[in-house]
Amino acid sequence: MSIEVRPATVFEDVRTLLGPKSPGANVCWCLSYRIPSRLNNGLRGPSRGAYVAELCRADPPPGVVAYDGDEPVGWAAVAPRSATSFARNRKIPHIDDLPVWSLWCVRVRPGHRKRGISHALIAGAVEFARAHGAPAVEAYPLDNGGARVDLTMAYAGLRKNFERAGFTHAADTTSVLAGHPRVLMRLDLRR
Repeated sequence: MSIEVRPATVFEDVRTLLGPKSPGANVCWCLSYRIPSRLNNGLRGPSRGAYVAELCRADPPPGVVAYDGDEPVGWAAVAPRSATSFARNRKIPHIDDLPVWSLWCVRVRPGHRKRGISHALIAGAVEFARAHGAPAVEAYPLDNGGARVDLTMAYAGLRKNFERAGFTHAADTTSVLAGHPRVLMRLDLRR
């Protein structure tokens, strides 16, 4: 297996990873933290996918996609924190004025898990942010202490995976997801 991580510029591949089985469904499409809640709630059915298609054509695109050969097998959302709802989030603190990027969603397709793809996605998202001038990358993973996590809520990632990628604990948060506290992890890219 050779996993390659590339910018999310091919909408069909992003749709494979994030889109619903039914075009009219109102699934997340990884927009919940990316756009203001009023816009997020107003986008319904196919308009959600159309919005993501526009993001895939933007510079920078909305994240990275992991490929096993030509098959899209994983997704990571990464963007400047200032361009996300984390900029205004009261539960996840700002620790300084550094214009950090946020990495908030890591998703691996069923049938491809337990093969190191999430680690490749984290590394690829960090390199993507670095290439776009990010001085640091933050993540807000679950601090599950080894406890089992419902896979539908594991999109935020696990603390141990970010530690393995070189991130360090920067702050506690008051955010809780799937019964687990979230922590603010940071990787400084200025070194």
